Amino acid sequence: MGDFISPLLVGQGTSLTTVSSAGTLPGLVVAGFGRHCLVETPTGERLICHPRGKKSQALVGDQVLWLPSLDEGTIEKVQPRRNLFYRQDDLRTKSFAANLDQVLILIAAEPEFSESQLTRALIAAEAERITPVIALNKSDLAEPFARAWAKLAPYRAMGYQVLPLAVKPKTETPVANDAQTSQLRALLQGKKTLVLGPSGAGKSSLTNLLIPGAQVLTAEISQALNSGKHTTTSTTLYWLDAERQSALIDSPGFQEFGLHHIEPMQLANYMPDLKAHAQDCKFYNCTHLHEPGCGVISEVKSGSSSGGISASRYRLYSELFAELSQAPRY
Repeated sequence: MGDFISPLLVGQGTSLTTVSSAGTLPGLVVAGFGRHCLVETPTGERLICHPRGKKSQALVGDQVLWLPSLDEGTIEKVQPRRNLFYRQDDLRTKSFAANLDQVLILIAAEPEFSESQLTRALIAAEAERITPVIALNKSDLAEPFARAWAKLAPYRAMGYQVLPLAVKPKTETPVANDAQTSQLRALLQGKKTLVLGPSGAGKSSLTNLLIPGAQVLTAEISQALNSGKHTTTSTTLYWLDAERQSALIDSPGFQEFGLHHIEPMQLANYMPDLKAHAQDCKFYNCTHLHEPGCGVISEVKSGSSSGGISASRYRLYSELFAELSQAPRY
């Protein structure tokens, strides 16, 4: 990461010279595990903080107010969020991070990525007004990459930015295409970006490429947050620059992405290809599944290849609508 990141203030008897016990102090949550989190002060110092009460509401990316206590702290308040990126299914809600500028959805050409997972992540980002970017890894595998790139044609037509990547692990130092990496770095500049993707897409390799010290820092954070027990943090923020203006937020891989927090009647609004034609529907409360005079159904039937709705996208919409219609409302 570089020398600009201060050592963790854990178990070292370090006094926080920049703080006062007279009142609460501002901080940024940069990592978390269970009920504990790591808070960074405006001057770059870091310390463990615990929530006030039994349940922790603070997430990576949150601006918080905290009170110092010896060399740790207590979170007193989570400041209002600009947005919150999360997924929800029948069993639980999984929050990734807050106050994001972008979500980088990393998928791979091989093994073949799930269009359903991709669509769900895009919908979750759209619902929170977070800019999504798609990165397709393994561009060095000619045939699989060509197939995957063609599969993403509807998403490029919708206006989503799709980046090719070729990030491969190589012992401790991942290797990559320099031109592609430079394009990605430029995209990340000045923004807080959550990296999201299924297991095996190359997320760890990408993080280690962009932040060479990520593995060491993650180990330090994990040890600090869990009192030396062997574990990994759920989500971690890494600064990409000494000025702490550009951040990469690494999150755990996932295999399922529930959208039970989305109202089925709002679903089309979060799918740009459907939204473009939903305004042509005869009925304002059209589900786009069976109604006469539906602009979406008409477009699907027309089979338009330019700016239209692909059969696979409409099938995903129909399946998601059915799933969300049966989901319990919280």
